[in-house]
Amino acid sequence: MHANPRKTKAVRFLGPVDLGGVRDEILAIPEEIWARENATKPNKFGALDQTQHIIFRFVSSFEDWRQSYETPLWPEWKSRIEPLLAQATRPYGYANGAFPRVMLAKMPPNGIIHPHVDANPAARWPHKIHIPILTNPGVAFYVEPDTYHFEVGQAYEVNNLGRHAVRNGGTTPRIHLIFEYYDVDQ
Repeated sequence: MHANPRKTKAVRFLGPVDLGGVRDEILAIPEEIWARENATKPNKFGALDQTQHIIFRFVSSFEDWRQSYETPLWPEWKSRIEPLLAQATRPYGYANGAFPRVMLAKMPPNGIIHPHVDANPAARWPHKIHIPILTNPGVAFYVEPDTYHFEVGQAYEVNNLGRHAVRNGGTTPRIHLIFEYYDVDQ
């Protein structure tokens, strides 16, 4: 399967996203919910190390991005998260966009995501987008060959097919809203 030719080759800045009150709601998620949701996550890859996830939507198979499912938490969060997704993806101009994966990722202080490439076929076509919810100056996002610092309330597409990694060298967690997006008509 070929990769989407419209995917970024490094990092693409997509612009500001008005987080409104949803940022405070995400920051208020109790640790027991993070732990419970992380224990059942489908993305248990060694490269993710100690990063916790709350999954809202996920692909039904790592072989195909076109089929996905919603978790029980999605109906509770959908009306708050969908406006963020719409703002972040506006620059693409897709009339019929879809979001196969939507999740929160929390990396602890001194946490790492080891260098890796998203190798499963379901990751080859959708754009991989990050919206930082909480960060600190010690967080470095590496997308070969450069290192970036992503700011809260900004959206970024990352090249998930290139070697990438993250290090939280700060004293606070890093929380990102991470999702995938593709044009159903393409």
